[in-house]
Amino acid sequence: MKASRIAAAAAVAGSAVLALSSPALAHVSVQPDGTAAKGGYALVNFRVPNERDDASTTKLEVTFPTDHPLASVMPEKIDGWKATVTKSKLDKPLEVHGRQISEAVTKVTWTADGKGIEPGYIQRFPVSMGALPDDADELVFKAVQTYSNKEVVRWIEVQEDGAEEPENPAPVLALADASEDDHHGGAAAEDASDESSDDAEAAASTTEAASDSGGTDTTARVLGVVGIVVGAAGVAYGVLAGRRRTTSDA
Repeated sequence: MKASRIAAAAAVAGSAVLALSSPALAHVSVQPDGTAAKGGYALVNFRVPNERDDASTTKLEVTFPTDHPLASVMPEKIDGWKATVTKSKLDKPLEVHGRQISEAVTKVTWTADGKGIEPGYIQRFPVSMGALPDDADELVFKAVQTYSNKEVVRWIEVQEDGAEEPENPAPVLALADASEDDHHGGAAAEDASDESSDDAEAAASTTEAASDSGGTDTTARVLGVVGIVVGAAGVAYGVLAGRRRTTSDA
């Protein structure tokens, strides 16, 4: 009886967890593949669940922030989907690696070539982007999800500080502070390259020394064998000469 009560309580608790977590899981969201560091580049995934039981998601539109425009945005190719990148003129040009950038990506649209995201499934849409701003803690991407039955869900509501989560929140990408590795990655790579070069030279020297030692050992062995053969020949000659003398005396 006691065991059955515990099992029933666990089942109720599990249902509560699922009920509480299901709305959050149903949101269109964005997460970095690793870390999205300020001032750097990142690969992010727009995660899109299908919320309908009788329709598939056939289109996703993601609007990129204009207050922090990104000079480089490249969606990854996905089977069954066509990606269209929209660029717009900037009011104020950006300077990236010494170059003036007068336009930036303002929208990426994915359109399904086949069935799209069927009921009960999710789809991730990877995008490489940068350089991320170094004067912001997050980036807001407003998304519009279209179903095969023509229904449109707009994930465009911005979360306000201290307020409850909106019904259709916009995907938000949190930006991490740049680390020393992000700033000095090139120097570290160069040092690693130098160390590898030194190790290679040391290995080559060791191999060469081993080769020389091996050559010396081989020469010594050959000379030893030759000496043994010559010595054996001398002994045989001496025995044969002794026999000839004994026959001659007889």
